[in-house]
Amino acid sequence: MKNRYLFFFALVFFIASCSSANLKNQSNRLGAYMVVDFHQHTGFTDGRTTIDHLFNQGAKFGVDVMVNSEHGGSSSRNASTGVSYGAIPTWVEYGLTAEDFKGDPLIRNDVQRMWRWQCIKDYSFKKVWEFNQQGSTTLAIQGVEWNPPGHEHASVGIITGQFDIVNPNADAVAQFEYMFDNNDLDTTGGNDFGWIKSTNSGKEKTREAVQWLNTYHRYTSWVVPAHPERANRWHINDYRDLNDIAPDIFVAFEGIPGAQADQHRGNIRNTNSYEKSYTFGGVGIHAAKVGGVWDALLSEGRRFSLVANSDFHRHISQGGTSFYPGEYLKTYVFMKNNTAQAFVDGLRSGNIYCVQGDLIDRLEFTAGTATMGETYRTKKSTVKIRILVRDPETNNHNVWSEMTNPTLNHIDLIAGEMRSRVAADTQEYMAGEYDNVKVIARFDATGGITDANGITSIRWKDLGQGIKLIEYKVKITGDTYFRLRGTNNGLGVAGRTDANGNPVEISPAANSEEAAKIAFEDLWFYSNAIFVNK
Repeated sequence: MKNRYLFFFALVFFIASCSSANLKNQSNRLGAYMVVDFHQHTGFTDGRTTIDHLFNQGAKFGVDVMVNSEHGGSSSRNASTGVSYGAIPTWVEYGLTAEDFKGDPLIRNDVQRMWRWQCIKDYSFKKVWEFNQQGSTTLAIQGVEWNPPGHEHASVGIITGQFDIVNPNADAVAQFEYMFDNNDLDTTGGNDFGWIKSTNSGKEKTREAVQWLNTYHRYTSWVVPAHPERANRWHINDYRDLNDIAPDIFVAFEGIPGAQADQHRGNIRNTNSYEKSYTFGGVGIHAAKVGGVWDALLSEGRRFSLVANSDFHRHISQGGTSFYPGEYLKTYVFMKNNTAQAFVDGLRSGNIYCVQGDLIDRLEFTAGTATMGETYRTKKSTVKIRILVRDPETNNHNVWSEMTNPTLNHIDLIAGEMRSRVAADTQEYMAGEYDNVKVIARFDATGGITDANGITSIRWKDLGQGIKLIEYKVKITGDTYFRLRGTNNGLGVAGRTDANGNPVEISPAANSEEAAKIAFEDLWFYSNAIFVNK
């Protein structure tokens, strides 16, 4: 069926004026790539806006699915009300009394705080539900940014109950937060609902939590590590462990972090991050390094996807370091329709690609008859790679420099040799590198440009209206996977790429405005992998 969808997209590209609206209007019947953002913050935790304002901004910037996923633990403010920015009242200022707070009493700095599970159950989800009743084309879902014991953060969603016709609720999300969040120290609040708080600690508790999801919400939930390099508390053995426990739930990582206007782009600093690094073109080293953590996982045949989220807290225009959802980062997920279940299914499918600064707005990528997240089986010695991409001929949302309509410079085709699953309790299981991965071809507008490794670029076919077509045959001798990356910068651009076109480590900017300018002048897109079994 997906091949028919891809064929439809090709027809739309060539025949139907190539507009985003034309594609999305067909989504209910055939499916389409939809823009999602499932990690952002409001005044309910450490953001600075009401939840309504954030959802409306996401809709403004073209986000089709918004999941409110902010910190577990406790909160002092009520983002249900207040002005759109800044003046978020405390729970007491909102009018709550001591009797309104459930669970163990919690007062910090003389301010009464509410446990996050109660906020989700009684307040935050109510605003999510109300937004969905307003007729917006953007779908809102309730999630949580989990504090997984032994790690830093992860975005978690459970759609169970949220779209119940009779009794819509986010009780499953609230229960998960109460039972398993490392910062939720409440011991009594779940008693009335029969929730049993975990007594485990550290990574054992995290594994228990993911197993609980796999048991009770296997096809309606997800767990996605957030900015995993930032605190150096997510490693490849953790990915392997949790993917083994819940291969339908632990299926992606936020390899392109939000906070792209932070002085340390992506808020990744080399003082405590993975391999003491910054981001590379705004992408964490787990994904940016060819032959790094992500490639090591893909080489085992693991369906583990790269995603990007805004991690919105406070907008640049208000003195913050964030772009609004969809303003700079977009994750495109193939969804059969515009429902929450279609989003969860799409996330699990791996048919996903991520874009910075609207460098591209459409991608069709196949190996044989398979697309991203799928496996193509063949007995032939070659496989045909087909890439149809659109570089939009319209301005993006850049107001920090004159580069408002960037041009796609080139696309790299990356291939990795497949291997068997790495055995646990071995040195290799802990290793976040894999050597048998490399850029095997590059495509651009002119062809004939040779990099330091001797790869000479191949000219793509320009079909007009920003559409580029690439058809390329690859010799294969065994099981292989393929993925793409592309950028607006050429080879060897100072501060942007090395002589082989790899993104380079981004040095800190002077301030957020300069960081925003750099971000919009250093753009990348990444596809997820296609697997070929011979």
